[in-house]
Amino acid sequence: MPTRRLLLDTASLYFRAYYGVPTRYALDGTTPVNAVRGLLDMIAKFVRETHPDEVAACWDNDWRPSWRVALIDSYKAHRVAGGPSAHRADPRLPIGAGGRGAESGVAEIADEALSVQVPLIAEVLRAAGVPMVGADGYEADDVIGTLATGAPGPVEIVTGDRDLFQLVTDDVTVLYVARGISKYERVDDGWLATKYGVTGAQYVDFSVMRGDASDGLPGVSGIGETTAARLLAVHGDLEGIVAAPDLSASVAAKIAAAVDYIGRARQVVAVRTDLRLTGDLTLPREVADPVAYETLAHDLQLGSAATRLAEAMRTR
Repeated sequence: MPTRRLLLDTASLYFRAYYGVPTRYALDGTTPVNAVRGLLDMIAKFVRETHPDEVAACWDNDWRPSWRVALIDSYKAHRVAGGPSAHRADPRLPIGAGGRGAESGVAEIADEALSVQVPLIAEVLRAAGVPMVGADGYEADDVIGTLATGAPGPVEIVTGDRDLFQLVTDDVTVLYVARGISKYERVDDGWLATKYGVTGAQYVDFSVMRGDASDGLPGVSGIGETTAARLLAVHGDLEGIVAAPDLSASVAAKIAAAVDYIGRARQVVAVRTDLRLTGDLTLPREVADPVAYETLAHDLQLGSAATRLAEAMRTR
C-alpha cells in the first residue's frame, strides 16, 4: 500500500481551536489551554479519519517572510501588531501567533491568551511524537507545498487557508476547515470547479486576479472572482490572458495596468515546493515520551483531548 501523508497547517488550526473551544485553564488556574486542547482534538480526528502513515505539523518559522514583503509590501501588513510601523517584538516571544518573525522580528496581532499557548502546543506535540517541520525564512504553506509535492503516496492537507487549494491534484486533497473545529470540506478539482470554476493548477492565477484581503493582496482592479474564473476558463492561465488578442478593451486595459503587480503577486501567492527538508515523518503508534506527555496532560489539564490523541495514534 502507498504511504499516506497527512500535513497539518498548524497555526491555521490552532487559531480556529482558540476561537472555537471554550476557555479552559491549566492547573495553575491562570494559563489558558483551549487552543492546545482544541488542536489535539483536531489532530486526533484527522488521524482517525485519514489513517496516515506519516504526519507533519507544519510550522511558520517566519509568518511574514521578508522576501514576500519585498515583492508586495502590503503583504500581511494589516496583521502586524501596531500597524505597518510596528515596534520590534520581544525576542523572547515564540515564533507564531503574537510572536516574532524569524527574520522580520515583528509580532503578528494575536490575543495574549493565544500567544502564551503556542510554546505549550510545541511542547505537547514533541512529547506526543507528532513530527513538527518548519524552515527558517518560510511559512508553513511553503513547508506543506514541499512535502505535498515530494510525497511518495496520497496526501491530505488540513487547513483553514484557501491559498493551499493551489496544491490540489489527483493525489493531493485539501481538507478545508472553514468554520469551527469539527466540520470540514474535502477539496479536490471537482469541488474547485463547482465553487470557483477553476482547477487547483489555476488557483494561483485566480487568487492573484481576485486578490486576497486577508493577506493584503489587492488583486487586479476591476477583476473579481467571476471575471477571473471566466478568463481562466477561456485562456488557461495568466500568460494566455495577457497574450490573448480577443480581450475586451476594458479587460485588456485592466490587465495591462496590473502587469507589474501580477508578476510580483504570483511569486508571493505561489507556495514553494523546493525547500530542503529533512526528518522522519512517521507517526508513532505510542506517544514518544510518555512521562513528559502525562505530566503535560496533568499540568495543562488536557484531559480527554490528550487521551484521544494517544488513542488515535495507537489505533489508526
